[in-house]
Amino acid sequence: MSKKNFKNEILSNPIFSLIAVSSKHLGIESYVVGGFVRDLILNRPNKDIDFVCVGSGIELAKATAALIDEDLHVNYFKNFGTAQFNFGEYDIEFVGARKESYRSDSRKPLVEDGTLEEDQNRRDFTINAMGISLNPENFGDLIDPFGGVADIENKIIKTPLEPETTFSDDPLRMMRAIRFASQLGFDIETNTFLAIKAMAKRIEIISQERITDEMNKIILSKTPSYGFKLLQQTGLLDIIFPELVNLMGVETMDGKGHKDNFYHTLQVLDNTATKSDDLWLRWAAILHDIAKPATKRYHPKNGWSFHGHEELGARWVKGIFRKMKLPLDEKMRKVSNLVRLHLRPIALAKDGITDSAVRRLLVEAGDDIENLMKLCRADITSKDPNRVKKYLKNFDKVEELLFEIEEKDKLRSFQPVMTGELIMEVFALKPSREVGILKNEIREAILDCKIENNLEASFTLLLELGEKMNFVPLKTLEEIQLKTEITE
Repeated sequence: MSKKNFKNEILSNPIFSLIAVSSKHLGIESYVVGGFVRDLILNRPNKDIDFVCVGSGIELAKATAALIDEDLHVNYFKNFGTAQFNFGEYDIEFVGARKESYRSDSRKPLVEDGTLEEDQNRRDFTINAMGISLNPENFGDLIDPFGGVADIENKIIKTPLEPETTFSDDPLRMMRAIRFASQLGFDIETNTFLAIKAMAKRIEIISQERITDEMNKIILSKTPSYGFKLLQQTGLLDIIFPELVNLMGVETMDGKGHKDNFYHTLQVLDNTATKSDDLWLRWAAILHDIAKPATKRYHPKNGWSFHGHEELGARWVKGIFRKMKLPLDEKMRKVSNLVRLHLRPIALAKDGITDSAVRRLLVEAGDDIENLMKLCRADITSKDPNRVKKYLKNFDKVEELLFEIEEKDKLRSFQPVMTGELIMEVFALKPSREVGILKNEIREAILDCKIENNLEASFTLLLELGEKMNFVPLKTLEEIQLKTEITE
């Protein structure tokens, strides 16, 4: 297998022939390497192609780009000896073969020119250490010095050198091992796994951005729980995400125990993964019960409770996102909102459904409503099929009502027509707590279907509420309507 010829496969893309021509002209050897070769064997699509040459990667990129189009834009990174350009749908990168050495307290290597063998030695795993020759004498031959093809066949993640050497050079490779295992459904070879356990603390020298990037790739894998279990078993999770580890364990008092919220969360994450590729919905699944340890209480009569964990968890989201270097924008707010609301549809399904409760949920969820219902369905992890069937049936009813009321009232973009600015103008008030109280009373009346969301009904209620607070109106309905028309 190590001598397999890929000539026909690589001839189908002209970039390989172009690089072969450029290499011959420059008098250097060149090879396609890394993930593209791995995925070619696995029959997985890959639009990123890496080329290594025994010489200057920048010169090879320039020569190849000139053959394609003299105006083709090439990105050069002289400090790293790399170059990159796009060719159709492919992202093409060039680098000269190199060898690396590392200091114990840094993952930044000391780089020197090297041979193809030395370049392959520095690769992270055997499945990524293969190359295909683009040289005339053996064009299309697979170069597989560490048995990468056999490890693909056996579904094994293994380092090409001693794992301690590979992970000491670059500790991020410990997370990459777990990420590839999770993405591909592979096992981690025993010595490689034991080295990760022994060296887990070395992950602390890696930047949070790089750690989070690998974690997100695990989260987006087909069965993300597999990756998180490996992170936990190796001790990496305790270092990079202790809040999640805190969910682990079952406490029992008077014969009453609660479920293990760590494994429940992983099951919810897997359930969510079957419903959506949305990274942020999956983050909401990870964080939906994150505050349960902080809210756990035992009552002799009722057993264990976690009252308010959804509200506290929603407040924690921003801090976790900041620590993880995740975006603090609409994506973060979406996750926070989903965590805060994740019990609401379940409560509706339990207690019976009213139009008022559905309207409130629609308003508060807004555009997140579909994802919220996916999260709630994923949150059903009971082993009792009758209980699962009951909840799913009730969720069907909730979704039917959500659709009906949304179609009728268009509540996702709901905003009361009586704004804080109009309230202040009617009573000549400055921004204050009282303005907020009046605005909220009107909003609640609209959501409870007590009044319609129009100026007339809102103004009438505003006058009634204002009278109770001894506020004297200085504007009439006609003046407010005129102002609104001019503003619009």
